[in-house]
Amino acid sequence: MKQYLDLVQSIFDHGSWQDNRTGVRTLSIPGATLRFDLQQGFPAVTTKKLAFKSAVGELVGFLRGSRNAAEFRDLGCKVWDQNANDNAQWLANPYRLGADDLGPVYGVQWRNWPAYKVIDATQTAQIDDAIARGYQFTAVFDDGEAERVLLYKAIDQLRQCLDTIIKDPGSRRILFHGWNWAQLDEMALPPCHLLYQFLVSQEKREISLCLYIRSNDVGLGTPFNLTEGAALLHLVGRLTGYTPRWFTYFIGDAHIYETHVDMLREQLTRTPFASPRLQLSDRIPDFAKTGRYEPEWLEKVEPSDFALVGYEHHAPLTAPMAV
Repeated sequence: MKQYLDLVQSIFDHGSWQDNRTGVRTLSIPGATLRFDLQQGFPAVTTKKLAFKSAVGELVGFLRGSRNAAEFRDLGCKVWDQNANDNAQWLANPYRLGADDLGPVYGVQWRNWPAYKVIDATQTAQIDDAIARGYQFTAVFDDGEAERVLLYKAIDQLRQCLDTIIKDPGSRRILFHGWNWAQLDEMALPPCHLLYQFLVSQEKREISLCLYIRSNDVGLGTPFNLTEGAALLHLVGRLTGYTPRWFTYFIGDAHIYETHVDMLREQLTRTPFASPRLQLSDRIPDFAKTGRYEPEWLEKVEPSDFALVGYEHHAPLTAPMAV
């Protein structure tokens, strides 16, 4: 994880202090990239103990489309508790549905993106095409100019990615994202990691992932997000028959919170251990061995299906999360 430490050092060397919504200043740089060859190991931070069970618990919650902090807690992840119940702005939001509710965050967009079409009622060919694509008739209304038809469906973006990997692996459009402008005001926290693109090498039977993160808390968020992204790539590779290879991690605003400075300076004094490897449970079907495509395992996996093998790390370090 030398790349991670190099990023931390770069922020200390070149960052500028910024104010932000949390009230805790950040030392920030614009634009950063990390790139990992997953055949050489899993990108788990080793200069402190990684909260691996919590990270994969959060990933499983995303895969299930969870929008409630209690569901994440049941999966071993408590990182959403403060955003759900201690954020004054969210507590006053009329879209909040009560204790532990988070709104349509990450997994809701991944698995149930709300899609609408508004079509002129005279355009029957367009309406028929939309219905053939799974849209359902919702309403007819007059907008003052013409009569319109409103149609709706929930789009499972992640499932569509897997379907495309199977049917058209050479596509450069195998991606999903979470930045839904229409629902940002309904979320406890707008997505930070927001664009995932899978890239397949049919020749080498490898699959890679590019992840774009608009804003990344390098002290606490980056180790979590690296774990989740790499684990997701391993899972998708297992279900589609490809070996995970390159994981490229782009950050828009890479920052260190003022309250995390001591923790990260301590990590810079520590020598990283060799990277561990990720082991998926044998109960998750391996398409490369069975030839059976079973995407329903996106919802069936448990946190216990992910394990780090050969993980050596330095002593744990803690710091408060800025909300």
